[in-house]
Amino acid sequence: MERNMPNNQKLVSLLCSLWILIVFGTENGTSQNFPTDDQTIKMIWEEGMEEGSRAYDLAQVLMDSIGPRLTGTPGYRRAAEWLESVYTEWDVDVRRHEYGTWRGWERGITHVDLLEPRIRTLNATMMAWSPGSGGVVEAEVLPLPTLRNQADLEAWLPEVNGKVVAISFPEPTCRAPESWEEHATAASYERLLQEKETAEGTWTRSLLVAAGMERGSARGAEAVVARRLEEAGAVAVFRSLWSDGWGADKIFDASTERIATVQLSCEDYGLVTRLALNDQSPTVRIDAQAEFTGSVPAFNVVATMTGSELPDEYVLLGAHLDSWDGASGATDNGTGTIMMLEAARILKTAYPNPRRTIVIGHWDAEERGLIGSNNFQADHPEVMQGLQSAFNQDNGTWRVDYIRMMGFTDAGSHFARWFSAIPPEITQYIELDIPGLPESGGSDHMSFLCVPAPSFRFQSNYPDYRQYTWHTGIDTFDKIVFDDLRNNATLAAMVAYMASEDPERVSRQTVTLPTVPLPGPMRVSRRTQNSPSIGQWPQCRPATRSFPG
Repeated sequence: MERNMPNNQKLVSLLCSLWILIVFGTENGTSQNFPTDDQTIKMIWEEGMEEGSRAYDLAQVLMDSIGPRLTGTPGYRRAAEWLESVYTEWDVDVRRHEYGTWRGWERGITHVDLLEPRIRTLNATMMAWSPGSGGVVEAEVLPLPTLRNQADLEAWLPEVNGKVVAISFPEPTCRAPESWEEHATAASYERLLQEKETAEGTWTRSLLVAAGMERGSARGAEAVVARRLEEAGAVAVFRSLWSDGWGADKIFDASTERIATVQLSCEDYGLVTRLALNDQSPTVRIDAQAEFTGSVPAFNVVATMTGSELPDEYVLLGAHLDSWDGASGATDNGTGTIMMLEAARILKTAYPNPRRTIVIGHWDAEERGLIGSNNFQADHPEVMQGLQSAFNQDNGTWRVDYIRMMGFTDAGSHFARWFSAIPPEITQYIELDIPGLPESGGSDHMSFLCVPAPSFRFQSNYPDYRQYTWHTGIDTFDKIVFDDLRNNATLAAMVAYMASEDPERVSRQTVTLPTVPLPGPMRVSRRTQNSPSIGQWPQCRPATRSFPG
């Protein structure tokens, strides 16, 4: 229910914010600066921040040995089985929440060579859920031409038969923007940007013509065009999506059903496409292997520590287990998975009999639209009814530094009490946005926020993550900052403990949302690139039970 925030609550929120800044705003170099004599907090610190930590060992197995965890693949199944074995070893109840089915798919090798006009092995990988190449294929590469209308398209389509077609815009530079800004002259960089804008606009208009679309995004048009090329006899499709960072390319999913869709790095896609645009007849050899394995179960992995006094009230720690499979899914969201897994281990050791029930949710199919967590919400109304608070983490590049109260009017006072027991070595880096506004999108916290139930996001630095590891081919183990991962797991365990012990429930009373966008930069945009909700509280989505389409 939405209400205006009373003036006294505004004052309480303001005082809480100021109090936290005063108490925790000064850095302290010691590792034993406990604000209270709470022995559980001290034990959590010892388990999480000192020699008891298992964050490194757990992360190494998940990211290196198991690897990426695309929904419906053996990688996701292996990760789930590993989680189940770990929780069982720790004597924590763990079960699968099966919510539907998914399209099974198994990735094999991808190997692509440039054969003409010179030999080079290309940096390439099949996109998720792509068909294989059906053996080794050798073919010339054609670029998408300039298309003004459907007549141009119909005249060109017969040429793609037996060819590989490059349909993404070729970046004029794969040098990171910050390098241009630091080293290039202003005139040089401005000329580059203007030339890119003109060329990309022409390319996107051709894509829209080829897709039969009046308007839309280039990525959406590429998905349609790839299917049209498949029907016209192309033997494979090349795509590329640069992440505006050195060596970083975003790798998503294919739309083709019979031919391979292959992602090339920014550099190699540019090479092949320039050769084709300059009539130098690039020829490639592709060996891309994949297998569709039929319908497979879709499920979350859910661990539970039953409450000793209030078993029907819940504290929910969550992070999505699935990932894209262009790399290892380390910071999206392997670190979130390890953060909550390690928090569970710490709690089992330091707080084995929680007052409220603590649930740890490892969600499936977040990358396909929060599907796993949304189904858990739909299938477990008792948890939603009794939810004290949910805490989600979904970008683990750095330590948690921002928590938004999501428009719940008294959440700030609860966080103030919880943080009053947590060492400033953790809290001094965290900005609490009180009372904040709910986000309009983002991660799995939205599946519970829409109820509405108090659901919060542990947020780390976003721009660096977005540029280099979010959905890219370099989201690997070596990007993890383990001091920060240990910090985050310890934070999650301490907050879960404090929320479980809190004598009061977190109220579901919310602020009245603005009806028009507020002036000035919104902190939610700076932190997460997700806009705040305007005029209407976030709405819950219908539960998706199977592979879309």
